Amino acid sequence: MAIRPVLTVIGLMSGTSMDGVDAAILQTDGDAQLKPGATCFLSYSAADRTMLRSALADAATLTDRTARPGILAQAEDLVTERHVQAVANLLRQSGLSAQNVDLIGFHGQTVLHRPDQRLTVQIGDGRALADATGIDVIDDFRAADVAAGGQGAPLVPIFHRALITAAGLSGTVAVVNIGGVANASILQSASDELIAGDTGPGNALLDDLMLLRTGRLMDAGGILARHGDVNDAVLAELLSHNYFALPLPKSLDRNAFSLQPVMHLRTEDALATLVAFTAQSIVMALAPHGPLANIIACGGGAKNLFLMENLARLTPARVQSADALGWSVDFMEAQAFAYLAVRHLHGLPLTYPATTGVPVPTCGGVRHVFAKIPTRQLSSPTSGQQASA
Repeated sequence: MAIRPVLTVIGLMSGTSMDGVDAAILQTDGDAQLKPGATCFLSYSAADRTMLRSALADAATLTDRTARPGILAQAEDLVTERHVQAVANLLRQSGLSAQNVDLIGFHGQTVLHRPDQRLTVQIGDGRALADATGIDVIDDFRAADVAAGGQGAPLVPIFHRALITAAGLSGTVAVVNIGGVANASILQSASDELIAGDTGPGNALLDDLMLLRTGRLMDAGGILARHGDVNDAVLAELLSHNYFALPLPKSLDRNAFSLQPVMHLRTEDALATLVAFTAQSIVMALAPHGPLANIIACGGGAKNLFLMENLARLTPARVQSADALGWSVDFMEAQAFAYLAVRHLHGLPLTYPATTGVPVPTCGGVRHVFAKIPTRQLSSPTSGQQASA
């Protein structure tokens, strides 16, 4: 087995919840060596989120993944600048300089994901990020998998596998990332096979309803949903979507599901029904691959206590948050893209037939080598972009 150097890498993630940029340092060889470091979060301002939602609308008609019509070009500049700021904050917080960092793994902001059309679009300029930070950047992680016939998602299962192995967990284990969309990585103990896919909705519908009805970004902790009643007829309608008849691996776009079925319900009942929808769709996706010993939740949904309670009621598996294992609920995806960047550097696969449906294991990503003096100074967040640990 080849001995590979342990690199210091920054991973950056802006998920389908569109709340901001997660940044994390990871020291890794892209295989078994994992040492998490400092983390920080840069929130998008209300104006940023408005622009990104407009970008989603303008991206809906794209057929060329390189085109940037409408507000997409401006949104790409915004995403790039916010990631530049996130890197600056993380370096300052960790006491590191750009010279101490070997690589950045940059996911960008997904604005369209239609693998059935061999089309996935993440905005964010990796070349500009490298120039601004003075650090080599790996970006565009999904395109190679989609071009080869894979779903292009989820990309994090190989990192989940490394975490499960390092923790010495026994039995069949599922790591469920509940972002805007929920996805699961299942490591089967008997066969040592890794299976993955998007299970269905995560927080996107819940957050969209809260913004529409209350002007708030989320139902923190599931407090409002807890005071609602599930509408069984609406829940059955939501679960009848043909996506749920497909086996893993599979993936979907953030906007694959509509709020329309719950729009006639009062807010608390709509939220309770959507929480049940997310929980049941996760359990439905995991069921064919059980019995499971552990379900480990990460992403924003892991902080929704009402959602976690719903999950626990629906399965005999032990349900716990990633924080309980010393992992990171908030920054696991950012760490994963640091890990994937190193795998790209070493020519190792990021995706597999059982994780994305790609015909053969595939190494994705594009490398942007820093080769000149930065074209702009790293800046601190402007008003509205708050950095926190």
